[in-house]
Amino acid sequence: MVTYNADVIVAGAGPSGLMLAGELRLSGLSVIVLDRLTEPMQQSRALGFSARTIEEFGQRGLLEEFGELDTIPGGHFGGLPLDYRIIEGGNFGVRGVPQSRTEAIINKWAAGLGAEVRRGVEVVGMTQDDDGVQVEVTGPQGAETLRAAYLVGCDGARSTVRRLAGIDFPGVGATLEMKMADVTGIPLRIRPTGEVGEAGMVVVLPLGPHATRVVVFERGAGVRPTQDAPTFDEVASAFQRVTGEDISGATPLWTSYFTDASRQAATYRQGRVFLAGDAAHIHLPIGAQGISAAVGDVVNLGWKLAATIKGHAPEGLLDTYHAERHPVGARIVTNTLVQRTLYLGGPEAQPLRDLFAELVQIEEVRRHLVGLVTGLDITYGAAPGDHPLLGRRLPDQELVVGDEKTTTYEQLHAGRPVLLDLHDSAALREAHAAWADRVDIVTAERADPAAPAASLLVRPDGYVAWASKDGSAEGLTEALAQWFGEPGSAA
Repeated sequence: MVTYNADVIVAGAGPSGLMLAGELRLSGLSVIVLDRLTEPMQQSRALGFSARTIEEFGQRGLLEEFGELDTIPGGHFGGLPLDYRIIEGGNFGVRGVPQSRTEAIINKWAAGLGAEVRRGVEVVGMTQDDDGVQVEVTGPQGAETLRAAYLVGCDGARSTVRRLAGIDFPGVGATLEMKMADVTGIPLRIRPTGEVGEAGMVVVLPLGPHATRVVVFERGAGVRPTQDAPTFDEVASAFQRVTGEDISGATPLWTSYFTDASRQAATYRQGRVFLAGDAAHIHLPIGAQGISAAVGDVVNLGWKLAATIKGHAPEGLLDTYHAERHPVGARIVTNTLVQRTLYLGGPEAQPLRDLFAELVQIEEVRRHLVGLVTGLDITYGAAPGDHPLLGRRLPDQELVVGDEKTTTYEQLHAGRPVLLDLHDSAALREAHAAWADRVDIVTAERADPAAPAASLLVRPDGYVAWASKDGSAEGLTEALAQWFGEPGSAA
């Protein structure tokens, strides 16, 4: 019998790694998260998260931990204004939530579920065989070898796990750089969606009552030949050249930078090794799509790993992770490169901007672009049928179970698949019985009796795999077997 230190080892304790740890613990798997940093990062490159990430946190009961959230109704696509409320649930994301806070909330949730996080530990080697993955690490205790059934690299753009697995990272290198600084001590005019001029572009965002973030792109400046953060003098000088405003008297709290380097892993799986988050895809940060993709990756992967380790996954389930998530990452890389050209391109890009300005006058185009950036239009494979929710995300709607009010998202807090029976159907209960060990059934009514009822089979990541408008069970057993294994094959 193979002995493991954990069912799954996760490299990287950022939002994606910690979220995956929580997902795995919901399913009862043991997990060790390794991170080379001895303490969590206190600075934050990201200052919010997307509309789809709001929903995914809601599916796990995490939203209340953030308190009152301020969502942004209007945003842009490559600098062209868009009202993101044009689609149901649409917004440009949550405003003013530092990534450090998001990470802390996810960390508390995962640790509360029993995830083990080891800090100051770095992955330096890896081999895999038919039974598992052997991971070589160094840390406070010196060199150590750990073994798990699977290894997931959530260790960022320069992923060690990706390199050790021999996974290519094709794409385009950086052509431009955006410098940023968090400052205090001087008043600044807020420019939340950016201000473009001949010399470049700046973004100015509030960071609470006493601090401000400035981001500056200077046209023609190129990319510095270093991975070191810029000095504040460099940021202030570039800001003055672009805007004519002098911010040199501010007190810098932190400086950093990002580029338009855009790459995607050739595969998200190599045997027993998986990639997620920035280890799988990098791009210009626009519209909180980076953290959205990272959370979406691991919420998709977690339940599939759990089903496989528990022994009731259908054949090929783990392969659906790459099949479903790689196209999502590719669309993000593509749309951010297009937005870079629209937003930051010089006079040569003006014809493209003019054409896009015409296109966004068309409602269907606006809907498409908003769905693209928010992640609300993601579609996965599902059972045949004509129900509009098939393969799409489950909306958060009020339900009544017995005498108690609840919501569709509350039914997903446990991270298990759910058969929502809104017809009180004996046929659905009969079909479900053989999968009762791994699929929950909830008999409920819509809180709004006028709303059309549909019974739905919902995956743990919140996507609808099967639907019935009349309570019949046609196709249900096939959908249950497709996603949750053969009947009666409980571990």
